[in-house]
Amino acid sequence: MPPLADTPDTVHKAIIFEDVSLRFDELTVLDRVSFELKRGETKVLLGIAGSGKSTILKLCLGLLKPDSGRIYVLGHDITLMSEEELFDLRSKIGIVFQESALFDSLNVRGNVAFRLTEEHLPESEIEKRVREALSFVELEEAIEKLPSELSGGMRRRVGIARAIITQPEVLLYDSPTGGLDPITSTTIIELIMKQRDVYKTSALLVSHRLQDGFMLATHYYDPVSKHMQPADGMPTRDIHTRFMILREGQVIFEGTAPELGRVEDPYIKEYIA
Repeated sequence: MPPLADTPDTVHKAIIFEDVSLRFDELTVLDRVSFELKRGETKVLLGIAGSGKSTILKLCLGLLKPDSGRIYVLGHDITLMSEEELFDLRSKIGIVFQESALFDSLNVRGNVAFRLTEEHLPESEIEKRVREALSFVELEEAIEKLPSELSGGMRRRVGIARAIITQPEVLLYDSPTGGLDPITSTTIIELIMKQRDVYKTSALLVSHRLQDGFMLATHYYDPVSKHMQPADGMPTRDIHTRFMILREGQVIFEGTAPELGRVEDPYIKEYIA
């Protein structure tokens, strides 16, 4: 893997996009997109379908290459990296899909342990880390169950456990609450909040649910009560959550929840109404 681009920006930022553009045939998917994700920060990506949100996650993984611009992930310019080098970098990135993408033939233990098994870790270490990850998502009792025996919310929690078992430096969430009822959605957001506040993991979260973002931006995980609590009176910088709204492949807003609430742009006001 190429050496770290050891500059203040790349050391203190988990992800940097610099004037990134991408087209599919005649369709412009991203148009000179620039943003930064700080270490320990969660950035909520909002926008209508087709605005480029999930494409950004694929670019972060190196699954797509931009037509122009630069992308730095954990200090590496991934636009210059080979597939083999990207494979090593991806071990530091966890991703949670909307549909969980579990292996139907494997039980919960097998699904959560999959990446560690591929890395040929000792069985005792795998078992320890599987149980730690399932404990984190409060799903230890389901360790022997198959995905077909799980509810939608439980499958999503297994997906989170599988994403965090490698102790990633960056997490990518692709609509993690999509298709879930409000109560289950709140449970998932609380787990994402717990990961943010306990392990200080940097994260990009694509969502179609504005309330998910506002919950993350206005609450913190309390290790004493083991539940989220309102962050009344806490400075927004201590919540470590910011918003980014895309429209037709361009960033039209980036900032905190209070800043989003003060926006006068008619399109954004209608979108968040």
